[in-house]
Amino acid sequence: MMVKSLLFFILAGLCEIGGGYLVWLALREGKSPWLAVLGVVVLGIYGAVPTLQPTHFGRAYAAYGGVFIVLSIGWGWLVDQVKPDRFDLLGGWVVLLGVLMIMYAPRS
Repeated sequence: MMVKSLLFFILAGLCEIGGGYLVWLALREGKSPWLAVLGVVVLGIYGAVPTLQPTHFGRAYAAYGGVFIVLSIGWGWLVDQVKPDRFDLLGGWVVLLGVLMIMYAPRS
């Protein structure tokens, strides 16, 4: 269950970041308006993916925030060629620990 849940987090993050990036390209970089349309579609998919999580809305979105942070750092590194510094990496590890605690800590 944990692996499946983490995959849903990653899919949601890639849809949110990727969809936003497509809109960014169209509006800020002067690329085709069709990229913005595609971006809006991908953002719509992002809105549906978290509903697949095995917990309630608040917990899923709280944990997703940490996953989003880590994916954003990775996106910046891979796509924008901005290498994360030690504080980016440390912060990423801290929020990932938070994700694990929020989603997967044993509860009574």
